[in-house]
Amino acid sequence: MEESGRQGGFTLIELMIVVVLVGVLAAVAIPLYQVVPERSKATECVAGLGRVRDAMRVYFAEHGTYAGASFTDGAQVTVDGVLDVVESDLMGRYFSAECFTFDGAPTATAFRIKCDGSLSTAPAGDEVAAVVRYIDEKGNITSG
Repeated sequence: MEESGRQGGFTLIELMIVVVLVGVLAAVAIPLYQVVPERSKATECVAGLGRVRDAMRVYFAEHGTYAGASFTDGAQVTVDGVLDVVESDLMGRYFSAECFTFDGAPTATAFRIKCDGSLSTAPAGDEVAAVVRYIDEKGNITSG
């Protein structure tokens, strides 16, 4: 039997092609994955706002007005002493109860609640300062 003079392995061109392909894939994938944490922060913020909005709707159904609803003692919405939203309902990975405040006093027919990441005392609080969302009595969510 005759042996060829070629030894097994990859040529330099083949290795360069693989390196280029890996580089292109990394250039596309890394920016896509950097957006995921920002989306999760915004989602948690909106979920907390929804919890408070629901409590405000209950308050309105019982009292016929939003005036008089308030956050007290650790972001608890009070309805004549009955707590609808407690601090633990608003604690999450990125946001703490202190992040949820009224944006102005609620009126008879309207309110606006703010979720501000710069107020967070949650463990990852310094990472959410840019996340600010608002919700009104109609459930409209806007960013700040």
